[in-house]
Order: sequence, then C-alpha cells, then structure tokens
Amino acid sequence: EELGRGLMPEPMLSTVLLGGTCLLLGGSAAQQEEHLAPVAAGERLLALSYQEARSRHAVHHVETRATPAGGGWMLRGEKLQVLDGHVADRLIVTARTSGEPHDAEGITLFLLRPDAPGVKVERQTRLDGRNAALVRLEDAHVDRHAVVGEVDQGGVLLARVIDRAGAALTAEMLGSMTAAFDMTIDYLKTRVQFGVPIGSFQALKHRAARLYAELELTRSAVMHAHRTIDEGRDDAAVARAVAIAKARASDAFLLIANEGVQMHGGIGMTDEHDIGFFLKRARATEQTFGDAAYHRDRMARLDGY
Repeated sequence: EELGRGLMPEPMLSTVLLGGTCLLLGGSAAQQEEHLAPVAAGERLLALSYQEARSRHAVHHVETRATPAGGGWMLRGEKLQVLDGHVADRLIVTARTSGEPHDAEGITLFLLRPDAPGVKVERQTRLDGRNAALVRLEDAHVDRHAVVGEVDQGGVLLARVIDRAGAALTAEMLGSMTAAFDMTIDYLKTRVQFGVPIGSFQALKHRAARLYAELELTRSAVMHAHRTIDEGRDDAAVARAVAIAKARASDAFLLIANEGVQMHGGIGMTDEHDIGFFLKRARATEQTFGDAAYHRDRMARLDGY
C-alpha cells in the first residue's frame, strides 16, 4: 500500500510477489535454497512470463510449447508484458507440455536464465512508463531440474500465484488511489475561484463524497482478500475474494484518478503535476491480472452463474 502511495517503481510485484511466490509455493528445495535468499536480500530479480498474444486475461491460455529433448525440455513460443523481464536474473516461463492451448491442465513452469541459448529478451514500455519485456523462446533447451512444481500440473500453481500477486496489487492500487484522493481534496481546499475555495461548491462536495465512499468500500474489499489468504482458506475462497477486490479496485482507482484530473482543471492535464501519473497507473493496473469486467465475470462463474 505504501509503495502505491508513492508510485514506487520497485520490482516488488515482479520479483517477490510473482517470481518469489512461484518458487515458495511450487519450487523444489534446491530451487528455494538457491534463489529465495538472494531475492529477500535484494540481490536477485525474477520475472514470471505467462502472458501471450491471444491469452488476454486467461491465465491458462498457453500456446508456448515444451517438448522432451535430450533428457530435458525444448521451449518454443513468445511471452508478452513480462513485468521487469528486461532486467531479470531468472525467468519463470509457462509452457504447454500436453493438451490444448486453453486447457487448465497440461501446463508446466520452467526456471531459466535470460541469457540462455534460444532466449531473446526485448524491453517494452507500459502505459504508465514502467518496464516490461517481450520474451522469445526459440528452441531454448532446459534440463529436467528447471521444472518448477510438477510436469503438467503448473496450471493450479500459476492460478494460486496470480491470485496472491493480484491481492497484493489491489493493496498497491489502494495506496495509489488514497494518495490521488488526498491530493485532490487538498487542491479543492486551496484553489480559490470567485473569491472562495472551489471545495465549497456543492457539486464538487458531492463528487468528493462519492470518491471517499468508493475508496472505503475498496479498502474493505482489499482487507477481506488479504484476510482470506492469511486465514489459509481454500483456493476457491481466495479466488472469489481476490476477484471482488480487483474488480472494485480497478473501478475505484480509475474513477478517483479521472475525477482528480478533472477537479484539478488545466494543471491536471500537464506532466508537471503528479495527478496525471496516478491516472496512468490506474490504467495500467486495471489491465494487470484482469480488468473489472473479467473479475466480475469470474466471481459470477465461481458462484455458479
């Protein structure tokens, strides 16, 4: 939440919450021993490569293929929007070892070096100016010890990792929207027009009150998602709680950032004022791990509709 308040572009999401959680929940003892301590010390960066051109928000849509070769695996495919992938020391890549592209089963996760033969990493820039990468796998060979978790069973692990990272992202979004809201309220109190602070106008009071209500509802949803994880609830309960939190956070952050720009007037449209950076971050986080519409649909499906 505090990282979000300051819009800090740290690799917390990519390295700790995605890569680190992946190894923590599914990595072998050797993988955990080799990588988790350097991650905790800030000496190693990880990046989870799972999104593809046609996957959109579907976590289990994997077209990248892994075929047995020489006692290991040969990987071929392409991954998009790999958060901080351009500076990662290790990549965790999803690949299909059996089944069709949309199947939840038949997915395997592999740990590999970005400078390995057959691996090409190209830097990308996201909407909010933060970094990602395009990862191309052109017959990249890994040994059998590179498998994270079990062969063909990576879909369950991937879903658990994304939900936990998604919960953390909603906390970051909460911090960012709180900062944007506070910034806007301060402006309403200090900007004078017609001889009075513009915050004294009834229309702006009503709009600010709505933003506060949306902010507090989001706070409750985010706390519920984290409490569900902390209590060790089952995967379905966690998925539902995270879906609620992400849907509400996506809507609320975008609303608060948009209204913040509008209430700031002309200065809000400039790069010299910080409110615009919150709007860019709202747009980027809305699409990360699924937007509001995706998570509302997901919650409905989890409830049997």
